Amino acid sequence: MDRKSEEIRRRIKLCMAAYAYEVQATSIISDAQFDEECKKVDVSISTGNDKMDAWFRKEFDPCTGQWIHSHPELDKLERLYHTHYKP
Repeated sequence: MDRKSEEIRRRIKLCMAAYAYEVQATSIISDAQFDEECKKVDVSISTGNDKMDAWFRKEFDPCTGQWIHSHPELDKLERLYHTHYKP
């Protein structure tokens, strides 16, 4: 998998995990997994989605999941959560 695709997958995974924890009060990955993946985020990689790339550069903080509250597409995260992750 190329770096761009890997970064896209990582960001989606982290957004879903942060959304589940911060908004839905559930966990879809462990805290340790979340922390490890956060350390791997490289905001210098362009994913081709300028809006989301800028948001990640400005808002992402690997020390917390609070950044999810300012996600520009919370409605999409909610749909994904209820479709794929809801326990």
